Amino acid sequence: MDIFSKIKEKLSHEFIDIVEWLDYTDDTIAHRFERYQNEIKNGAKLIVREGQTAVFVNEGQLADVFTPGTYDLTTQNLPILATLKGWKYGFNSPFKAEVYFVNTHLFTDEKWGTKNPITLSDERFGLVEIRAFGTYAFKISDAGKFIVDIVGTDNNFTSFEINEHLKSLIATRFTDTVGEANLPIELYAANTSELSDTCQEVMKPEFLSVGISLEKFYIENVSMPEDLKKEIFEYSRIDKLDLDKLTKFKTAKAIEAAAKNEGGTAGAGMGMGMGFVLAQQMGGLMSPQMGGQQPAAQVGGAMPPPMPVAVQYFYAVNGVQQGPVGIDQLKALFANRTINKESLVWKQGMANWAALQEVEELKSFLGGNTPPPLPNN
Repeated sequence: MDIFSKIKEKLSHEFIDIVEWLDYTDDTIAHRFERYQNEIKNGAKLIVREGQTAVFVNEGQLADVFTPGTYDLTTQNLPILATLKGWKYGFNSPFKAEVYFVNTHLFTDEKWGTKNPITLSDERFGLVEIRAFGTYAFKISDAGKFIVDIVGTDNNFTSFEINEHLKSLIATRFTDTVGEANLPIELYAANTSELSDTCQEVMKPEFLSVGISLEKFYIENVSMPEDLKKEIFEYSRIDKLDLDKLTKFKTAKAIEAAAKNEGGTAGAGMGMGMGFVLAQQMGGLMSPQMGGQQPAAQVGGAMPPPMPVAVQYFYAVNGVQQGPVGIDQLKALFANRTINKESLVWKQGMANWAALQEVEELKSFLGGNTPPPLPNN
């Protein structure tokens, strides 16, 4: 650049007579109005657009703040700056001052989350860890305080820079809030709306202290380790279900599973048992008068002996008595490992409880039943 070009540039930028900022970004919160070796002219126009606030700073001290509108920069419109500069009777020469434009629109969908798990004490499960994340929205409510306390001399302050500070603040206050709530651990995830409102009220004063208004705060998810989640689900089911009904339900499921195992001895026994039950049911349906005739009397007046009474067994699981069940049901429970050879069983006629492996008719559950060799001719 030659000497004449430099002189022309200097003359063209001798004084600033329009002060404005056109924001073309979505993340800029504060922008310092830049000057090229020049001063602001007396009577210059200040243009503050909707969603902006202009802040004048003189040598690190907050001076005048302008809301949206167009202003002529005179001593009447700059009363604080005039006092700081010592303009008692007006001024006619250009002046220097830092001008910051602050973006006051709503910044939405800002992310937050707990970097480390939060340790809580639960009466039933002891010390547990949870994590949480969500979103929040904020806007600048006091531009002057925000410039002085947060921006400082940064010429282009973005939402990324303030988010790091806000995320730390949110994580700290969230930890305090959930700790004081003292809810059962499973209710944190079920009450995110109420917890979000409480956290927002707790955090608002902290945000306002630096000129920021916390407009929205959402907890999207509260998570915990998978093993703890399974334990809580199991606890809730046991708390709601009748233990006796639960045992019978599991026994029925075990019988059903054994019946589907067609290749095993348990499946064969169950199949036969179900066949007998079906035959009895069919016999009961056919026993009423068939065409008005009674069944024929047995030849020779002989009557069959009474049906044998099925033996019923009681068994113990984790020190709790269960049953009674038939031998086929007991075999199914042994097959799916609900009980084992050491499990205690009892039936009518036994003096005391005994291990399954010690009851003669139940030893077949253990396998290894091999017939003796045939006698030699």
